[in-house]
Amino acid sequence: MNEIESGLCSVTVKEMTELLGRAYVTLLQTGTPLRSFPSVMLWGPPGVGKSQGVREIAGIIRRKTGKKTVITDVRLLLFNPVDLRGIPTANEDRTLAVWLKPKIFQMDESPDTVNILFLDEISAAPPSVQAAAYQITLDRTVGEHTLPENCIVIAAGNRASDKSVAYNMPKALANRLCHFEIKGDAASWHDWAVKAGVHPYVTGYLEYNPSALMRFEPAGVGLAFPTPRSWEMVSGILNTVSADLEKVWPLVVGCIGYTAASGFRSWTELYASMPDAAKIFDGQKTEIPKAQELLIALRSVMVRYAAEHPEKTKIENAITYACKLPWSFRGKLLHDFYLFPSLRPILRENEVFRTAIQSEQS
Repeated sequence: MNEIESGLCSVTVKEMTELLGRAYVTLLQTGTPLRSFPSVMLWGPPGVGKSQGVREIAGIIRRKTGKKTVITDVRLLLFNPVDLRGIPTANEDRTLAVWLKPKIFQMDESPDTVNILFLDEISAAPPSVQAAAYQITLDRTVGEHTLPENCIVIAAGNRASDKSVAYNMPKALANRLCHFEIKGDAASWHDWAVKAGVHPYVTGYLEYNPSALMRFEPAGVGLAFPTPRSWEMVSGILNTVSADLEKVWPLVVGCIGYTAASGFRSWTELYASMPDAAKIFDGQKTEIPKAQELLIALRSVMVRYAAEHPEKTKIENAITYACKLPWSFRGKLLHDFYLFPSLRPILRENEVFRTAIQSEQS
């Protein structure tokens, strides 16, 4: 679905988080009530990164305002109407029915806290649950219960064109929400993945083959397919179970499907012929790879090693080694190094880094 067909601007997760993060920070810094900003609806295919984006927004608010951020993640597909409205019970004199407050409304109302109520899978929820959820997004209430003033409401769901379980949103309701259509973007996902500690096999492969990041086919019959979410799952397996792909092969196939996993397995075989990162960072003489794919794989390993060993001498040795390689390798390596706050003071004192920055600005 393109922008003309959907009537929406199609944005990446990074663009969405930066825009909404800036808007919410402005409201908080100026003392403008959060309820004055419309509730947000995120549309996009499964696994594109909508949930990740909400976590990023919380991080922006926390860094820019110093406030504590708490996300209440509600998967509406698993809810019944009573889970949102509460359970009816008798009042003290047993003359009227009152509704017990659901746990999701138990939020910290202190001024140094910002709550984010994330209503995920809203388009897949049964109509009876949607009715209650829509009251929350529009009026910040459901039944007798009201959200606190320090609460942001963000909803998300799959589009009907994604062939997932999805009910059409009533036009009258849709007209009262601010909509974003989220698209996959390999470059912004790479930056997030590096900072989040995604396994080098994954970041390297998707740098080499960015089209493999998102291969969701609405008409496809496969249950497992590659998306940003499923690649994050693969990374978790490699980081916590085993980095030996043969030992976890069925798990990887179960996350991204056989076709994507086969291409990924071929990629990981490159790492057997990789220069030793420890030697590079220790300043020892190390071979220089020639092939482009080896350079990409090497960068992913060096970035992980730098994050785990943020020592001035080691980082400078790595940069010295990078200067022997093509300029593009050096520039991308410095870019990834700078994603880590622990490495930034070292880089700012490095002549190679300062020269690279000046070249970009001129």
